[in-house]
Amino acid sequence: MEILQTIQSHATAMRLPLYAVTLSAAAKPDTPLMLILHWHGFRRQSPLRLPGVALPSRPVAGSALQIDEAWTAMESLDQAMLDAAWRLGAWDLERVNHRPWWRLNAPQGETLACRRAFGDYPDNAGEQHLLVQAPDQAAMLELAASRGYVRWLFRPRSAGVWSEMDADDATLEPDGRRSARCPVLPMPYNRHRAGRSVYRLGRGAGIKI
Repeated sequence: MEILQTIQSHATAMRLPLYAVTLSAAAKPDTPLMLILHWHGFRRQSPLRLPGVALPSRPVAGSALQIDEAWTAMESLDQAMLDAAWRLGAWDLERVNHRPWWRLNAPQGETLACRRAFGDYPDNAGEQHLLVQAPDQAAMLELAASRGYVRWLFRPRSAGVWSEMDADDATLEPDGRRSARCPVLPMPYNRHRAGRSVYRLGRGAGIKI
């Protein structure tokens, strides 16, 4: 699965640092995925220039991209995100297993979290947050609502805003990347057990293993 290559190609095209990367998948094999790249940067909303008038800059909208590669097990998506997070120098990778929210008395927060995970911001003007390139977004949302979904998140150090911070990480190379193979293996997935798991990738320079 070419998640890493997709992230790298868009980062090169945008020429902006990444703040975070998320991937969301409905709990059904071989369905489309939603990859969201959250950029850190500001740009003028209009190319118009007026003498003596400072037009405000706006945050750059994130990129929500549909991925149609085939997959059969959630662990394979785990591995793809582990590889991407590892190579891009992330300190950790978060995986959250969400229950279906299409049920009686489901909290409104669950509904909102699901919609945002798949690039839909009903509480704000969506176009200000994300540029969505996902023809099957509605179908993904419906599947996630009825079957549950998994969302992964990491913050890249390489090509990211976090590269500006001092790092106490003995696994990083000078450019903030890691070229070695990711040593962390996927955890077993149980769609009936909701909750958050964290893969620790970084290691402090003073920690011996």
